[in-house]
Amino acid sequence: MDWGTELWDQYDTIEKHTQSGLELVEKYVKFVKERTEIEQNYAKQLRNLSKKYNLKRSSKDEPECRFSSYQSFLDLLNEMNDYAGQRELIAENMMMSICIDLTKYLQELKQERKTYLMEAKKAQQSLESTYKQLDSSKKRFEREWREAERAAQYAEKTDQDINATKADVEKAKQQAHMRAHVAEECKNDYAAQLQKYNKEQNQFYFNDMPLIFNKLQDLDERRVRKLAQGYILFSDTEKHVMPIIGKCLEGITKAGTNVNERNDSMVVIEQSKSGFERPGDLEFEDYSQGINRASSDSSLGTPKGPMDLLGKNRSKNFWLFSKRSKLSPSTLPPFSTPPAPSPANGPPSPKFGRDPLSYCLKEINKTVKPRISSFRTLRRSPAVTEDFAHLPPEQRRKRLQQKLEEICKELQKEVDQSEALGKMKDVYEKNPQMGDPASLASQISQTTQNIERLRGELNKYETWLAEAGGRGDTLRYKTHTFNNNGAHDVHSPDGAHSDESTPDPSQAIYAEFDDDFEDEELTAPIGKCTAMYNFPGASEGTIAMQEGEVLAVVEEDKGDGWTRVRRNNGDEGYIPTSYVTISLNE
Repeated sequence: MDWGTELWDQYDTIEKHTQSGLELVEKYVKFVKERTEIEQNYAKQLRNLSKKYNLKRSSKDEPECRFSSYQSFLDLLNEMNDYAGQRELIAENMMMSICIDLTKYLQELKQERKTYLMEAKKAQQSLESTYKQLDSSKKRFEREWREAERAAQYAEKTDQDINATKADVEKAKQQAHMRAHVAEECKNDYAAQLQKYNKEQNQFYFNDMPLIFNKLQDLDERRVRKLAQGYILFSDTEKHVMPIIGKCLEGITKAGTNVNERNDSMVVIEQSKSGFERPGDLEFEDYSQGINRASSDSSLGTPKGPMDLLGKNRSKNFWLFSKRSKLSPSTLPPFSTPPAPSPANGPPSPKFGRDPLSYCLKEINKTVKPRISSFRTLRRSPAVTEDFAHLPPEQRRKRLQQKLEEICKELQKEVDQSEALGKMKDVYEKNPQMGDPASLASQISQTTQNIERLRGELNKYETWLAEAGGRGDTLRYKTHTFNNNGAHDVHSPDGAHSDESTPDPSQAIYAEFDDDFEDEELTAPIGKCTAMYNFPGASEGTIAMQEGEVLAVVEEDKGDGWTRVRRNNGDEGYIPTSYVTISLNE
């Protein structure tokens, strides 16, 4: 069953129905747009929420970042951020696959419907025009036939009139004959117009309009089918990201299971352990024997009171002396001459100044009435020093080791930069058309200065680390420095350098790394590249290639314009990055 057969006379109904269908598509598109806005706002709020509680995400060195509970919270925030990204993806996919696609399809349907309705209107106008011609010929035939009848009656009346002349009779007969002839022509024209109209009317109701109605029916069915697909996409768009959303939620669950309370407790110990020894028992001071004897006796013994911590541990933070544990003047022992600090413990505390004896004599005079205000100064944090001497021994060693690692990384980066500049200069010297070697002089000089500066800092911090290593457990630590040839120098745990590790500034900073190349031959390729131009590879360390040749990428461009590649036969070397198109493995 189709509209052309069953609804041949329901033009207005079909027009309204198709218009209503298009309006439904528009309404659905508007609904999906509002849904995407909700998703986008939801994702935005989630991202802002994650950002609000993830203020320290760029501060990797924060102490709390080492706690599993804190790290799991950061993982939770990251997963929530990824979850927000999936909500944004839902909105984007809905906008692309439903809103934009349906809107475009809707415009096509509107244009197609408009075309069919115009065809129907033209057919109807043509039928109406034919009907007007039929009606006009019919009225003309009716008018002429009446005139012919009147003319015939007049001729007959004239012929019977005895007073009429023969000429009048002939004239009346001729007039009647002419009118009859015109009426006959109008009759034939009317018959022809009637036949034409009937034919067009049959064509209109049995062919033209049913065909147009069937086309409109097909249009409406396609519209319904497309709308149904849009309904399905509304669900499938979210279903497609549900596995990823599930992974985000699994990641949050995993973050919760990764929390290790025992490990966090150990981190607290590691971060806060001072390395100090616990204070011993205070000795009884018998002031009844006199001040001189008390001071003399105390000067012969090893100080064990709280102030002895000052002499033993230099200018440290005295968190042991809190407001809840103030010592009364009667419990404060007299100051005695402190033992000379060992070289491993560094320089003497600034509390004693340059003359420890005079300082102690002054303190002996104040033994009877010590000033409690002096302990307030012990709670003040000392000034931060470059060698981290203001920290407890354990924390100082950790900070020094951390600083050494940072310097080593920076030094390695500068050595790599120096190596790259040296290779580039060598290429420029052998291939002047590629660049001017003199243009690299300033960069090479700056890199050399940076390397020397970092070496100086490395030696300085190694000395401090060796010094800090004598304040507790033996610290086993090895650092690597680099000479101008890129060779690795290993420092012993005590910070001393071997003779072979002495850098030679006179050596070229861009010498070849033959040993390194041999070690890296087994490196797995990270991608492929295709040569766009020929490259002669005349310089040492480079490799020739032909246009269209495919090579394996061993090392990416580090910013110097060169990429390391390998042939199938094992030959390796550097080529200009701009000469190839690179596709890395995922």
